[in-house]
Amino acid sequence: MTTGTKRVRIGLIGAGGIAGAHVAGYRRNADLVEFAAIADPVRESAEKRRGDDQDVRLYADYREMIAEGGLDAVDICLPHHLHAEAIIAAAHAGLHVLCEKPLCLTLEEADAIGAAAARTGVTIMCAHNQLFQPAVAAAKAVVDSGALGRVYEVRTTDSFFNDFTLESMGWRARAATSGGGELIDTGYHPLYLLQHLAGGTPTEVAAMLSRHRLDFMEGEDSAQVLIRYDNGVVGHVTTSWAYEPAVGTEKFSLVAEKGSLSSDGITLQTRLRGEDPQTVTFEPVHEFAAEVAHFAECLLEGRRPIQTHTEGIDVLGVILAAYESATSGSIAAVRTSAVEPVAV
Repeated sequence: MTTGTKRVRIGLIGAGGIAGAHVAGYRRNADLVEFAAIADPVRESAEKRRGDDQDVRLYADYREMIAEGGLDAVDICLPHHLHAEAIIAAAHAGLHVLCEKPLCLTLEEADAIGAAAARTGVTIMCAHNQLFQPAVAAAKAVVDSGALGRVYEVRTTDSFFNDFTLESMGWRARAATSGGGELIDTGYHPLYLLQHLAGGTPTEVAAMLSRHRLDFMEGEDSAQVLIRYDNGVVGHVTTSWAYEPAVGTEKFSLVAEKGSLSSDGITLQTRLRGEDPQTVTFEPVHEFAAEVAHFAECLLEGRRPIQTHTEGIDVLGVILAAYESATSGSIAAVRTSAVEPVAV
């Protein structure tokens, strides 16, 4: 990256709810990031995110913001169905991309994003904030150290009682704009966390979807998903907007050849077979600040981010396979490209 500065100049695309967490991340990383511009058709939303910083330029259309220049990267916080177009527009302008989940909604969009990244050489980082939780980072370090041996199974949970109404859900209530239901929204988090710990590429999926409580949604409000990875690991995700998890439910756990680990998100308990468990408690961090810092540092140092569009497409492939499995009542293969492989 050659910006001529020591900070990454970021333009925010979309000033809705999640954008507030991203802006807080910029402000906590003023040594790495210059918050340069905001694009949102709702002027009041853009002004709210800008706050008192009058140096942040405002635009009604992100295409105008991109065309005017003066940026190194964009941060996409748009509704799901608008992600792919914005990613590709930024990449074609030579801008790096931080994109909220999900990366996109279809395999055709995924192919186009992958082609744009390959053609332009820009970095596309998925905004997978939960990977920056200290307990997750510590668990990944334990797994990668080999202390637990070969991983057998991983479980992740991300459920809460959502008080959405049809009016407050907005575009999330419609499958055409959300891409589905809870699984492709909040359920995206435990899926990318699962893959991070499993360390493989997903190959097949079995899923059961439910609409327990939020009857006004077009999609599911809860999902149970089983995934097999190419390294033999089996993963299980439980995710819901309908209910809080039962007391004692782990955020993630892992069993392996030589032991296991489990976490509620704050503590991490590791147990080697035949030994007493070891528990570590972590101080919470601002996950979005850590995410923004990682993105900026990777651009400035020319490093690959923790998860790029490649992992984002893997997770999308799992979600689409889960929808197929739930519809057909069978195990579905994970595809990560709209292009069917050529038979040899």
